[in-house]
Amino acid sequence: MSVRIGIDLGGTKIEGALLDATGKLLHSCRIATPAADYPAICAAISGLVAALEAEHGARATVGIGMPGSLSPRTGLVRNANTVCLNGRPLAADLSRLLQRPVRLENDANCLVLSEVNGGAATSGQCVFGVIIGTGTGGAVHVNGALLRGASAIAGEWGHNHVPWSVAPSASRPCYCGSRDCVETYLSGPGLLRTYAAQGRADATRVETIVARANAGEIQARTTLARYREQLARCLASVVNVLDPELIVLAGGVSNLPHLADSVADLLPGLAFSDVIATRVVTARFGDSSGVRGAACLWSAEEAAART
Repeated sequence: MSVRIGIDLGGTKIEGALLDATGKLLHSCRIATPAADYPAICAAISGLVAALEAEHGARATVGIGMPGSLSPRTGLVRNANTVCLNGRPLAADLSRLLQRPVRLENDANCLVLSEVNGGAATSGQCVFGVIIGTGTGGAVHVNGALLRGASAIAGEWGHNHVPWSVAPSASRPCYCGSRDCVETYLSGPGLLRTYAAQGRADATRVETIVARANAGEIQARTTLARYREQLARCLASVVNVLDPELIVLAGGVSNLPHLADSVADLLPGLAFSDVIATRVVTARFGDSSGVRGAACLWSAEEAAART
């Protein structure tokens, strides 16, 4: 039986998953990302692949979801918030380590690929996928295919400037060299920074803010309400440009209580239409949607031919 491995390379964790030809999950595991050490990241991915293959006793194809993307000009990584990857020949290095061809794709592209194939977005002709976690990314899937764009940056909404109404007087630096990118507000670290501006700089996890909001803390409740509005305002610009049938939210911050419903309720007052038909949903496969989409960068038929 042919098997496929997906790797989701995140800012804080690397997840590996083994899928069969039908897309069924056979085995998965997670390790911490050695985020500032490029050779260690490559070695960690190689180790995960070896562990997954040992679990099943079969050689597999390997697809990898990553922050940033490969430059169509140089083949090197660019735009990754795990900055040690930038300028590196990640595809070539991993192919050499794993002794096989690998396929790499932006992590948000992997998310949306997973969700349109058996996930929460199977019915949409135009789908916008959103990752809100360590960073903020986006991806577009139209008429059955990923939209990569002329420069392979389609969907990179996290590095648009925030609307003035989100933070009219703010100035937050972004790792990309710009300031006040969407990511600096909507990522997990961005949410923690908003909470710190309420006088609560003692939280290091988004879950802490949620727990305090549930306990009635006014700063935590204010922070979460502000975040929901910020997300809706930033997504309203996407709705105005794409008018997607579905927006799929994924990543750790997407687990905020009632986030998708709150954004859907706010969008009609923000986008340029008298009616907004766009539905906002949470990824069916949750935090594992990216790794599933990475595995699906190889079709079952391709996997059978190579394994």
